[in-house]
Amino acid sequence: MQKVAVILSGCGVFDGSEIHEAVLCMLHLTKQGASYQCFAPDKPQGQVINHLNSEPEQSSRNTLIEAARIARGDIKPLTELNAEDFDALLLPGGFGVAKTLSDFATQGADATVDEQVLAACKAFASARKPAGYCCIAPVLIPRVYPAGVKGTIGTEADVAAAFSAMGGEHIGCVVTDVVEDARYQVISTPAYMLAENIAEADIGIGKLVKRLLEM
Repeated sequence: MQKVAVILSGCGVFDGSEIHEAVLCMLHLTKQGASYQCFAPDKPQGQVINHLNSEPEQSSRNTLIEAARIARGDIKPLTELNAEDFDALLLPGGFGVAKTLSDFATQGADATVDEQVLAACKAFASARKPAGYCCIAPVLIPRVYPAGVKGTIGTEADVAAAFSAMGGEHIGCVVTDVVEDARYQVISTPAYMLAENIAEADIGIGKLVKRLLEM
């Protein structure tokens, strides 16, 4: 049975992992016969948002504790992720990727990636193990792989331009499809960067997971 590491960034589309995407990733992994283990950084979220009114809150929340909501408590600190123990890596989207796993939300093309996150992602890349990135998560790809790596966030011009400015080659992609860079064993899909409902997100994520396990 293939085993996949899933990195989460909290709980909620505006400040953590996009819940629909995370659940769909885990569902498709399970339905296709793979097992998974969730991980998250044990640190404060980069921002806390009230998801009822979309307004920022002044409170502080721990990324690992919040992500545990999605993982039903079966989650480990990112420091415990050893790429040697897994066959592949998968990152759902949600703006926790751009606010906690990195500072892309404020820095754009000048973004840096959390040291633990970068080390984990690079470990899979160095081992030539496949990795999948959903939604906004592909903005991490140019920081993980060599210049010219291909990826997609869909069709949003500003984010695509930032992806290219960071050294990647952005490929426009519809919500129901994926972009694969076979050279580096990395695959991405737009998910809720374009999806208008959970069914649309499901199609692209299903294709990504299927291809990830094939790779």
